[in-house]
Amino acid sequence: MKENNMKPETRDQKSEIGGRGTRDGGRTSSDVMEMFKKSGALLGGHFLLTSGNHSDQYFQCAKVLQYPEYTEKLCGIIAGHFKDKKIDVVVAPAIGGIVVGQEVARQLGARSIFTERNDGVMQLRRGFEINKNERVLVCEDVVTTGGSVFEVIDIVKDNGGMLSGVGVIIDRSGGSVMFPVDDQVACYTIQAVKYSPEECPLCKQGSQPVKPGSRDV
Repeated sequence: MKENNMKPETRDQKSEIGGRGTRDGGRTSSDVMEMFKKSGALLGGHFLLTSGNHSDQYFQCAKVLQYPEYTEKLCGIIAGHFKDKKIDVVVAPAIGGIVVGQEVARQLGARSIFTERNDGVMQLRRGFEINKNERVLVCEDVVTTGGSVFEVIDIVKDNGGMLSGVGVIIDRSGGSVMFPVDDQVACYTIQAVKYSPEECPLCKQGSQPVKPGSRDV
């Protein structure tokens, strides 16, 4: 199925820049969306989400993050929010979160590591470590149910790290997903339309969903 670059239908859009209802560095939700539009990262069609649900819209963060100037600006929102937290290490789930975690860590002067799946289980590999009592920031590109982030948080806790917060580029949950941290921030929050496979009207019309994400990694 061909993916068309188009502005998808949205519900209850709001900016979460610099924290709930605030701004950071003068950037607004329109600034963030303009970057997504210019890079063709707003997709409309029939998509299979990481959660297993279907949607008629998809934020392909990889397309906006291919431009270093956009990556710097978007990740700067997250880094700016946590600049006083003295972060030691930024950890992100592969693959989507890697670029975000790397750039946020660069701006914070912290280490950058990532988790990945081995036989379906999220793990730290490649010699990456989280030392006891290190201040850890978890980053991700897009959150819908927050499943991958919750798994990373468990890894941080199991390794004795101190969770400082969670930062994401796009929160598709409308702000309903709350992580067990004292501080979380999204560059842009939206209540995305999603359907269970059994109730998906696009499937009932005979359409087949495409899977643009990276859940198997």
